Amino acid sequence: MMVEGSELATSSSIKDGPKLRITFVTPNDNLAGGTRMIATYAKKLMDRGHQVLVIHDAPYRFTLKDRLLRLFKKGPAIWRQPKDRGPGHLEQSGVPYYELKQGGVLSEDEVPDADVVIATWWVTAEWIAKLSPAKGVKANFIQGYELFDGVPIQRLKDTWKLPFHKITISDWLVNIAAKEYGDHDVSLVPNSLDLNHFLSKPRGKQKRPTVGLVYATTPMKGVDVALEAIRLAKIEVPDLQVHAFGMPDISPQHPLPEGGIYYKAPEQSKIPEIYASCDAWLFSSREEGFGLPIIEAMACRTPVIGFPSGAAPYFLAENRGILVKPNDPVDMAKAIVSICRMPDDEWRAMSELAYQKIKDYPLEAATDLF
Repeated sequence: MMVEGSELATSSSIKDGPKLRITFVTPNDNLAGGTRMIATYAKKLMDRGHQVLVIHDAPYRFTLKDRLLRLFKKGPAIWRQPKDRGPGHLEQSGVPYYELKQGGVLSEDEVPDADVVIATWWVTAEWIAKLSPAKGVKANFIQGYELFDGVPIQRLKDTWKLPFHKITISDWLVNIAAKEYGDHDVSLVPNSLDLNHFLSKPRGKQKRPTVGLVYATTPMKGVDVALEAIRLAKIEVPDLQVHAFGMPDISPQHPLPEGGIYYKAPEQSKIPEIYASCDAWLFSSREEGFGLPIIEAMACRTPVIGFPSGAAPYFLAENRGILVKPNDPVDMAKAIVSICRMPDDEWRAMSELAYQKIKDYPLEAATDLF
């Protein structure tokens, strides 16, 4: 999958090249992993001397009718951000950003003249398609296939046919562009992260066996399968502890096991500590463009047990973690028990391999590729 970036990290030609005016257009500002990557690249490019602006949609206050429609998967436009959420990654990054005057509408006069304008979701691709050439060469930064409930599929597919250069984050998305849309000129820029933030010192196993997961109620994230795997693993490892973090409240349909610890919307500085408190991290996504928790956990020296979606097949190879059968709680449970029973020296070896893989592809290299 991966374009190895260690050589690019030493290249000065990209950093010392011409400075560009770059506009990102995003659907909203939130704490999702995709927004983190947009904010990260915007900040890194700005630090290199480029003139960067991020434009995002205005927040939206859902009505009772909207919520009922969503319940029956008939709307509303789910890319709109609820008004009552706190600051997202864009606001926290310090990158200049601009909120649209009218929600859901990008007007020509709200976009500065630039060298490049980058869509970051299918709706924003529709928006920038209407902009004049003065707003910049058009590109599309694609982090997933975005076939969510409520998305008009044909409109989404039409954006893949637009004559924009595509930047994607995984082989899966590169292959979709080639096989379904005949686009073989796609740039692969795998995600990386700031090792100064996601960092943990070498350590041994926890005194009490502990696994962690990101808690999300979206079906594609597969929290139901992960929790079933934990239930099965606890038959063999009764004292297994569970740490989880996420944005939603714990659902009665998918409760954590008794004694499990949940960190709701933790501070960003707290997240590496949560990863580092575990012997293994569970990645249970049924479908994923990339899967940032994979590399975040590995950077914190926590091996990942994961389904083969997103970037998992690449990162978990060669004993850097354990790849299990897709959507299979029994196979995931076996992997949990295996790590819990693993001798400390073997676990430390796997932990170090996981960390070194992330260290070999630093954020500076990913920024060079972007």
